[in-house]
Amino acid sequence: MTPFRYTKASGTAHAVELSRHAAAASYLAGGTNLVDLMRETIERPQTLIDVSELSGGIEDLDGGGLRIGAGVKNTSVATHWSVRQRFPLLSQAILSGASGQIRNMASVGGNILQRTRCYYFYDDAARCNKREPDAGCDALEGFNRIHAILGASGSCVATHPSDMCVALAALDATAQLEGQKGARSIKLTELHRLPGDTPEIETELQPGELITAVELEANRFGSRCIYRKVRDRSSFAFALVSVAAALDLTDDGTIREARLALGGVAHKPWRARLAEAVLAGATPTEARFREAAEAELAGARGLAHNAFKIELAKRVIVSSFVGLSQSGGAPA
Repeated sequence: MTPFRYTKASGTAHAVELSRHAAAASYLAGGTNLVDLMRETIERPQTLIDVSELSGGIEDLDGGGLRIGAGVKNTSVATHWSVRQRFPLLSQAILSGASGQIRNMASVGGNILQRTRCYYFYDDAARCNKREPDAGCDALEGFNRIHAILGASGSCVATHPSDMCVALAALDATAQLEGQKGARSIKLTELHRLPGDTPEIETELQPGELITAVELEANRFGSRCIYRKVRDRSSFAFALVSVAAALDLTDDGTIREARLALGGVAHKPWRARLAEAVLAGATPTEARFREAAEAELAGARGLAHNAFKIELAKRVIVSSFVGLSQSGGAPA
């Protein structure tokens, strides 16, 4: 681990100001990903700014929305009464994402910004454009079972590991940011970037910018939502494919609105807008759900070891929506 200087921020403005003047600074919250990356010398901050005690509340918003501070621990979000009652999809995703010990430490902001678990990213003997720009990507011709089938490039086929972010993408969440140029907001679906030619640039955050909260708008899905995660083992593991699905049906049973996001398939949480468009106004039948899945995965491209993900994703999408249309979703 590279030596570093540690300092604790007394508030958001103080954290941003410390970042402005510190060389190669990183924000530290739960540390469940950053500390691992520092041990592996993938991350080499010269200064750690502790923000673990900032932005720690969950607040109800007018109209039924919710504001979740970036410093709130994952366990607190998953078990919060308002989350379980009004946004059960988020609770389901978090509870499927990691062990209780990790959830007790991991923060909302850190979960959003966690980096890929690609084998080659962690292996300093391998070529990785994300770790070292223009080095090449050994995953393209290597063992790529866990890698991307959507939105990848010739520079990077890594996937984003978060379960929570897949649910937030489906819920159309907005991230609140504070930086050297002031406050701003950005949709979570726009926060993460696809790799293109610069996979080392993973988000739209500006230097020193800090996530302060995530906001959710009220929705009409209720419990008609589900988070399903397919993984190589039943204990806590990263997704091969995950699906965050929600349905809002009219009184006559047609689909007023469908939400769908996928995990384990792309460099960012993948909002499936093509599938959503196919389902809007439709009768909820298995055939229509399959049509939506086919539309979304039409652009998917498999590698030597992960092509199975394409059909797997389609089947999980269809089975998730069929279950929702028949039962009304999982209990909160």
